[in-house]
Amino acid sequence: MKRKHVVLLIFLIVAIDQILKYYIKTSFHLNESRPVFGSWFQLYFVENPGMAYGWKFGGNFGKIALTVFRLIAVIFGTWYLGHIIKKGYRKGFIICAALVYAGALGNLIDSCFYGMIFDRGMTFDPAIGEYIGYGGLATFSSAGYASFLHGNVVDMLYFPIIKGHFPEWMPFWGGEYFEFFRPIFNIADASISTGIITILVFQKKLLAPLEDKKNTKIVETTAIADDNVHIL
Repeated sequence: MKRKHVVLLIFLIVAIDQILKYYIKTSFHLNESRPVFGSWFQLYFVENPGMAYGWKFGGNFGKIALTVFRLIAVIFGTWYLGHIIKKGYRKGFIICAALVYAGALGNLIDSCFYGMIFDRGMTFDPAIGEYIGYGGLATFSSAGYASFLHGNVVDMLYFPIIKGHFPEWMPFWGGEYFEFFRPIFNIADASISTGIITILVFQKKLLAPLEDKKNTKIVETTAIADDNVHIL
């Protein structure tokens, strides 16, 4: 697979991810939702100071650690993608690796720069040890709401396909409300998940060694092959 095709794929994913995030960030109030296809697919604006799909880790320190981890992962991923393209890995594996890379890059942009370029965003309150929300629509601002590495990731894709309550007879969760699919995520998260899951499911095929054409020997002969002649 050619390098330019990988670069184009990454660019398209990051561009779509960032365009949708910009639209949501500047057009939706925090925690506002709008139906897309009935109630089972909604655009629901939340900000995520932690990991993918709204998971959080370690408060403000954990957020910085995760942002630094994303930065290191993108730096390593840049080298690794070049390496597997040069070595001629299978096309499917290269595409999956590019999906993971593009997703990491998309969320890294949010974490590194959104706090510096938007005037509103969730900020960490050390007094209560939690992130607090804000009101109004966000706009571009040179002042920003946070410093470098302290921006929040914008999530918006919400698929509450099934809602209801567990049966009363069910142990532990009997009668409790459940919802599938509850996490709110973005294009970058979906790209990462698609790449990783595909590699895990099809790893035998994607990671299978390619045939070494250089070691394939062709033997030429002028002998006539018929029912009475055997070529060894």
